[in-house]
Amino acid sequence: MTAIGTPSSSLQHDAPVEVALAVLEKDGCWLLQLRDDLAGIVAPGCWGLFGGHLDPGESPEQALRRELWEEIRLEVGSVEPWYVSRSPSKIRHVFRAPLQIPLCRLDLMEGQDLALFPPELLESGQGFSSKLQTSRPLAESTLEALGRYQAGGRSTMR
Repeated sequence: MTAIGTPSSSLQHDAPVEVALAVLEKDGCWLLQLRDDLAGIVAPGCWGLFGGHLDPGESPEQALRRELWEEIRLEVGSVEPWYVSRSPSKIRHVFRAPLQIPLCRLDLMEGQDLALFPPELLESGQGFSSKLQTSRPLAESTLEALGRYQAGGRSTMR
């Protein structure tokens, strides 16, 4: 029951943000994006998975394909749903897909750097940017995917 004069919207909770992310794999390594150092973005200055928010009416796979095109000009072939994680504020749809082209054919449109990392190297919680000549931490979503991988999803894409 609400008090008189209390807007009912104040009792409603915001819906969680939905994102679609990709673990892009090449020769057993993961392609990661070093995110920009901008206040107000998710995981600034961290190594993250490529992907982003779902637009209204988009499926997770549609959002993933759009984001991969926007961020690295990649038209990915088949993608495999890997897992979905949920919290009160976020739903992550994580996919795996093979990266079938060389890095030199990708155009980095968002972020400071991109690189391939063996998952075992990421267990330190950091990745080295040859472009910036510094190590940077992994984003929360990357750590989550790495934890899933370590817990039993270690098979690589073919």
